[in-house]
Amino acid sequence: MPKMKTKSGAKKRFRLTGTGKVIAGQAGKRHGMIKRTNNQIRNQRGTTILAECDGRIIRKSFLPNG
Repeated sequence: MPKMKTKSGAKKRFRLTGTGKVIAGQAGKRHGMIKRTNNQIRNQRGTTILAECDGRIIRKSFLPNG
């Protein structure tokens, strides 16, 4: 049986916390900042923890080795 490999796109986009939650960059900051409110732009800085249902998919399918 071949080894399960981590998806190379996923290892660039996601990290796991010590408790197994998935950290990802904030969505919605690529373009069109002029129409966003300043509050929205501020809140989308940095990273965020994915919802549990999304994190489960990432951990099982894309990051099998953690």
